[in-house]
Parts: sequence; structure tokens; C-alpha cells
Amino acid sequence: QVQLVESGPGLVQASQTLSLTCTVSGGSITTNDYYWSWLRQPPGKGLEWMGAISYSGNTGYMPFLKSRTSISRDTSKNQFTLQLTSVTPEDTAMYYCAQGGTVTLATMRKPRIADFSSWGQGTQVTVSS
Repeated sequence: QVQLVESGPGLVQASQTLSLTCTVSGGSITTNDYYWSWLRQPPGKGLEWMGAISYSGNTGYMPFLKSRTSISRDTSKNQFTLQLTSVTPEDTAMYYCAQGGTVTLATMRKPRIADFSSWGQGTQVTVSS
């Protein structure tokens, strides 16, 4: 089955860029109709969908994060990445990559666990001021 693993820094200074990588195994990120998402959960807050990249490389983002968010991929490594610029302490959160996101992208509703087929374990990111 598909497995996902997040990697990247656990601590980032305010105003800098956060870069995270999701490594996928057991399935190809180019498989037809598959979407790959980044989500996060700040302390004491609900789960937030950030954006996704499709099997063909098209991207979509949550509107309030669009100006600071970029998702890309490296098909040769079966990886997709998240870059979040100009971070602030409000970006402190547990960050997840996941397989899925078509419904979230189409409706812009709050993400539901059942909308995603597989999840990474999550990685904690703290932004220092």
C-alpha cells in the first residue's frame, strides 16, 4: 500500500521559508487521477488543507495561503514538496502530507480524514520569532 513520509526542519525562524518533502512509496505520484496534498494542524486548532498537486503536475491552493505556498514534485524520486514563504509563529503546526484532496479542492470545505486515502506520520514545525 501507499506510504508517505514527511521530512524537513523542525525549527524555522520567522520571515524565512519552510521547505518540506514528502517521499511516497508503494505507488506512483504520476498515477492517473491521483492527487497529493499538504495539510497542517496548529496547536489547539483544526486541520487545515493547504494545497495539492495532481498526477499531471497541476496545483491548487487554499486561497488565504496561495500567495505564500508552492507545491512541486520530483517524479524521478517519487517526491512532492511544500514551500511556505515569510513564515510567522502562526505557521507553527504539525504538517502532514496525504494522498487525496480532490473533494477538498473542488469544494474548499474543511478537510475530512475520510477524504484522504493515506497519511504521513506528520512532522512538527515550530516558527521562532
